[in-house]
Order: sequence, then C-alpha cells, then structure tokens
Amino acid sequence: MATLRHRLYCELDPGARERQGLSLANRLLVYLILLATALAVADTEPMLTGGREHLFRAAELLLTGIFVVEYAARLWVAAENPVCRQSRFPRLRYALTPAALIDLLAILPTLLSMGAGSALFLRFFRVLRILRLAKLGRTSRAWDDLIHAFRSRRHELYLTIGLAGLVILVSSTLLYLAEADAQPDKFGSIPRAFWWSVVTLTTVGYGDVFPVTPLGKLMSGTVAVAGIGLIALPAGILAGAFSETMHRRRETETAARAAEQRAEP
Repeated sequence: MATLRHRLYCELDPGARERQGLSLANRLLVYLILLATALAVADTEPMLTGGREHLFRAAELLLTGIFVVEYAARLWVAAENPVCRQSRFPRLRYALTPAALIDLLAILPTLLSMGAGSALFLRFFRVLRILRLAKLGRTSRAWDDLIHAFRSRRHELYLTIGLAGLVILVSSTLLYLAEADAQPDKFGSIPRAFWWSVVTLTTVGYGDVFPVTPLGKLMSGTVAVAGIGLIALPAGILAGAFSETMHRRRETETAARAAEQRAEP
C-alpha cells in the first residue's frame, strides 16, 4: 500500500503520474500562480490599489503561505524521487535543483519586501513576484519536451545564432558605407548602425532610424527581406523538434501501457 508521502509525491510530480494531464494539486497550483501574478501586476497600479492596500497585502500573504506549504511538501516528498534518493541527503539535493530554487524565489519577494526601506527596493521586490510564473514549468511534461527539443537541435540553433550575428554585422557595415555621410549621428559608425540592423532584421521597425539615400534604401530593403527568413529559420527548427519529441514520448507511453496490459494475467 502506498504511503502518504508517496501519494503526495505522485500528486506533486507530473513525472510520477501514470495518467496523463495535471493532478488536482498541480491544477490548483496553476490557478494560484496565475492569480498571484495577476495580483503582482495589479499591485503596481495606484488606481487599483488605492484604499485597498490591506486587501492586496492579505491576499499576498495568503498566497505566499500556500507556496511555503507547497515548498515544504516538496522537500518532504523529495526522498521519493529516484534521482534525489541516490544522494545521502535527498532533500538537500532537491533544494539545490533549479525547480526548487525557483520555488524559493517565489516565496522570498514577499518576505524581503517586509523589511524593504526605500521605495526602489520595495518596487523591486514587488516586480520580482512575477517570477512565480516560472513555477508553471514544473506542472507539465510539455516543458520537458520543450527542453529536450532545444537540446536535440542545439547545434542547428547555434548555427542560426551565428548566422544572425553575421547578417547583423554585414548589414550594419553596408548601411555605414551608404549612410555615414548623410546621417553621421545615426550611421556614423558600424556600432551606431547595429541598432538599425537589429530593429530591421527582427521586423520590428520602430522608424526612429532609417536610410535616406537611394543606395541605403536599396540595401535596407534587401536586409528587411532577409530578416523574414532569419526569424522563420529557428522557429521552424524548434517547431519540428518539439513535434518530434512529443510524438516520441506518446509512442513510448503507448508502448509502456501495451506492455503492462500484456503482463497482466
């Protein structure tokens, strides 16, 4: 018969669940994380908090208390984790994992803001609470698939990053040659032209810096068209890798369930 600690471990760790989807506990945590983030954003607007400071404070303390209980529960069930169990101190090993550190960062802003003296520090700790969104990553296996997709295509992504840097350098150099005399304050050097290249290649186009010479406009149009493909390239690589990873995981889960059914008498 499963112990209470093991049952709680299966509720909190998506990787320990036999069924797909979020457990009831993790589903509730997702709602609380979104609520806490919404409150952290609303807390920066004086028109919303004016006269209701005590309500916002009470809600923040309540949510922080829940996250403290969650953190303590995850520390308690760490001994059930096969990876942490290999260590002599499984709870300490869990506490040093990125997921546990994120959980700790979700708690600290409220506690530290109590002792914050200046308005700058208080504002910093209020904004820091938005980091709670990072806690969502542990509630779904899809995040593991995304990380695996990044790792499996890391060489291709490194290549696209290098290509992007090369295109930015070349385009900045070309616009420097074409526009330096006409706009020395904006294109008087290659570093000054970097801003235009980044804005153009990412297809943002703020419009604060733009070429005025015919040669500069011709080069600018070529760079703008190249930027479309440059942005689409890593997006396509990641989309394909993510789809492939999810497909493999589903095949593995299907094979595992079929093996269990064949093993049953």
